[in-house]
Amino acid sequence: MTKKILARIDRPQDISSLSLDDLTELAKEIRELIIEVVAKNGGHLAPSLGVVELTLALLKVFDPGHDKFIWDVGHQAYAYKILTGRKDNFHTLRRLGGISGFPKPSESVYDHFGVGHSSTSISAGLGMAVARDILGQSQKVLAIIGDGSMTGGLAYEGLNQAGDLDRDLIVILNDNEMSIAKNVGALSSFLSRKLTSRWVLRLKKEMEAWMRQIPKIGDELVHYARRSEESLKIFFTPGMLFEAFKFNYLGPIDGHNLKRLIEFFDHIKTLEGPLLVHVLTKKGKGYKPAENNPTYFHGVGCFEPETGAAKKFGTCFLPSYTDVFGQTLCSLAEKDDRIVAITAAMPEGTGLSSFAQKFPDRFFDVGICEQHAVTFAAGLATQGFKPVVAIYSTFLQRSYDQIVHDVCLQNLPVTFCLDRGGLVGEDGPTHHGAFDLSYLRHVPNMTLMAPKDEAELQDLLYTAINYPGPSAVRYPRGVGVGVELKDNFQNIPLGQGELLRDGQDGLIVAIGSRVYPALEAAQELEEENDLQIAVYNARFVKPLPEDDLRQLASKFNKLLLVEENVLAGGFGSAVLEFLADNGLLTNLMIKRIGLPDKFVEHGPQKVLRQMLGLGKDGIKKSVLKLVQGE
Repeated sequence: MTKKILARIDRPQDISSLSLDDLTELAKEIRELIIEVVAKNGGHLAPSLGVVELTLALLKVFDPGHDKFIWDVGHQAYAYKILTGRKDNFHTLRRLGGISGFPKPSESVYDHFGVGHSSTSISAGLGMAVARDILGQSQKVLAIIGDGSMTGGLAYEGLNQAGDLDRDLIVILNDNEMSIAKNVGALSSFLSRKLTSRWVLRLKKEMEAWMRQIPKIGDELVHYARRSEESLKIFFTPGMLFEAFKFNYLGPIDGHNLKRLIEFFDHIKTLEGPLLVHVLTKKGKGYKPAENNPTYFHGVGCFEPETGAAKKFGTCFLPSYTDVFGQTLCSLAEKDDRIVAITAAMPEGTGLSSFAQKFPDRFFDVGICEQHAVTFAAGLATQGFKPVVAIYSTFLQRSYDQIVHDVCLQNLPVTFCLDRGGLVGEDGPTHHGAFDLSYLRHVPNMTLMAPKDEAELQDLLYTAINYPGPSAVRYPRGVGVGVELKDNFQNIPLGQGELLRDGQDGLIVAIGSRVYPALEAAQELEEENDLQIAVYNARFVKPLPEDDLRQLASKFNKLLLVEENVLAGGFGSAVLEFLADNGLLTNLMIKRIGLPDKFVEHGPQKVLRQMLGLGKDGIKKSVLKLVQGE
C-alpha cells in the first residue's frame, strides 16, 4: 500500500504542520511499515505498535532537534526511528550493517542517549536537564519509560534525585499493563489538568507564601492544605507515589487519542519542574495477533504478517538451550523441593514458564531488578534452599556487587544460569553476553562452567545445583547441536575436562559453544591438510582442569585457546595465567581467539562469528597459522 503521508516526512519537524486527519492516517501507515519490516527481520513489535500515537503527539509538540528524547530500553522506538529520517533505511532494521533495533546516538542526531537495558531514562534525562541548566539552555528533556522499566530500582533512584533537585524534567510513563476503568481515568485526568494549570500552580505558590506569614500556625496551614489536595488526588488517581517523589503527576490519559494527547502536551509544554505524565496504551495496538498475544510479539522472530504465525525455516526442530535448561530444572525440582527458581521479568525468555506452572510456590519473578534477584537468592540460600537465578548474561552484569558481596563472600549455594552467553545476534552490543567469563572468574569462591552441548548442560546444571557454594553455568542463545538428552544426570567433578580428539600436530582447547566448531575444524584440517589436531573440551573456566593442562602442555607445543567471550580476562587469559604461574610456557606457541576489545555490532550470530574468526573456518585459519609458525 502506498504510504502517502509518510512519503512527505523527511525529518521530524515535518510533522508539526500536519492536520489531525493526516496524523491519524500517518499512524496507520507507520504501523503497516513496522509490521511489514518486523515480519521479515524480527524485532520488538508489540511495544512499538503501542506507542505510535504517543510518538506522533510528542513530535507534533516537541522538537527532537532541540529537545531531548530518551526512550527507556528502546523496544518502543521504531516509530521514532521512522519519523526521524530513517524511514528509507527502516527495511534494514537489525540487519548486519543496517539500523539498530535500539536508539543509538552514532546512528542519528535525534537519538540522544544509547539504550538497550532498562530503567536508565530518568537518570540520563536528569543528567541532561542539569547540564542544560548549568549551560543556561532552554530545551525540554523527556524520558519515556514503560511500566515494566518502572519496576527497576534505578528508575526510583532517578525519580528521587530529580524530585529533590526540582529540575525541569518530563517523565512519560507508558503504561500498557494497568487496568484502570475509563470513568476513573477520565476524572483523574480532569483533576490532574485542573490542579496543574499554570494559573493554579502560580496561585498555589502565592497562597503558600501568604499562609506561611501567619504567625505560629502558618506552616501548619500549608501542611494541611497540601494534605487536602493530596487526599483528593490519591482518591481518584494512582499518582501519589510520584507526588511523594515531588513530581507533579498528570494523568492517566488515553495514549491512542491523538487529539487529546496533542492538547495535553501543548498544555504542559510551558510548565516547569519535574512532571510525570501517565499515558495508557495497548501493546500491539492495530495488529490483532500482537494485541491478543503481546508477550509473544514483544520480541518476535520472522512471521507471516497476514496471520502472525511464525515462519518455518527448514525442518530442524532441535530444542534450544533455553528449553533444555527449563525442562532439566523441572526434572530436578520434582526430586528436590529445595530448588527455587528466580528470574528478573523474563520467565519465557529464560525458559522458566513451565517451572512457574508446575511449582508456583517456588518460582519468583522479581521484575527488572537483577540486583534484588541476587540478594533475594542469597537470603533463600542461608535458609537451606537451592536458589537458581536465571538471567541473560548481559543483564546479570547489573548485579555484580551483589554477586561479590552477598553470594560469594558468604560462600552461599546460589546457582547462576547465564542464558545468551556469547554473541546473541540482531539485538546487538547491548545484549551480547560478551563479558561474563571475565567478570565472574576472578571472584573468590565462584565455580564457573560452560557446556559444549545440550546434554552436557543437563549434567553441569545438576552439578552446579548440588555444589555447596556459588556456581555459574553459561550457555549460548539458540538451538543445541542435536545430541540425545538425558533422563539421568551425571555429577561432573569440578575442574574435569575431556579430550575429545587426539592428535600430534597441535591442540585446540575450547570452552562452551566453540567446542563443536573446533571439532569440525580439526576434522577438516585432517582431510584437507593431513594435520592431526587434538581437541580438548575444558568445561570449566574455574577451577581449570589443571592436571590435564599440565599433561597437554608437555605433549603439545602449539596451543589454540578458543572462547566466545572477550579475550581480556576471559578463558584464554585464565589458561595463560595458569601456565605462566607453573612455569609451563617454555617452548610453547600459544594463540588466543575470542571476542575483540570492542563492542560487536548487531547481525546474525553465524555471520558475526565468521567475521570475528570464531566459526569453523576461522578456527581452521588460526590453527594453520599456528602450525606454520605465523
